[in-house]
Amino acid sequence: MKKASLILLLLSCSVIVFGQSKIDSALYKKLGAMFKEDQKWRIESAKLYNNQKSDYDRATVDKNWAIADKLNQDEAKNILTKYGYPGYSLVGESGSSKFWAIVQHCDDDIPFQQKVLLLMKKEVDRKNASGEDYAYLKDRVLTNLGQKQLYGTQGILNPKTKKWAPLPIINPTEVEARRKAMGMISLKQYIKEINTGN
Repeated sequence: MKKASLILLLLSCSVIVFGQSKIDSALYKKLGAMFKEDQKWRIESAKLYNNQKSDYDRATVDKNWAIADKLNQDEAKNILTKYGYPGYSLVGESGSSKFWAIVQHCDDDIPFQQKVLLLMKKEVDRKNASGEDYAYLKDRVLTNLGQKQLYGTQGILNPKTKKWAPLPIINPTEVEARRKAMGMISLKQYIKEINTGN
């Protein structure tokens, strides 16, 4: 009995190791570096916006932010061409989400974002990418095109009340069902959480 248990344990460990060996560690590290640069200038910008101490002035932040986004966008296109959408099986959940975040910030190239959406949807359907990430990107593209969104992820902060509210939503009575299908919290809870942080 002990021998059988040991064999099963060894087999399960082999499966775990085998599963992990599929992760492209070089690509994962590249995505980590890209994401770090993506976030660095956004964090510095937020510090300046909130009158907090930053090692950079506004001009330096804005310049480096634009450079980082352009470099990341070019590299994201190369990655998409070479690998398709990098899902969990290629770079793990964390790596896949980092790629999504970079694409989310490619607002000056909506056709590229749309191309990513098509490939990403296939991976979401295979449970190989995040439905929630997909919903955010879908809404981002729709609102950038001047259309109503599906999931209510994109919104605007009222400068007077300091309260966030979603931009217009297609068939708002169905938004909760759409969000649930993507594994998201309710829109009501989402709005509450955003406004608690403001």
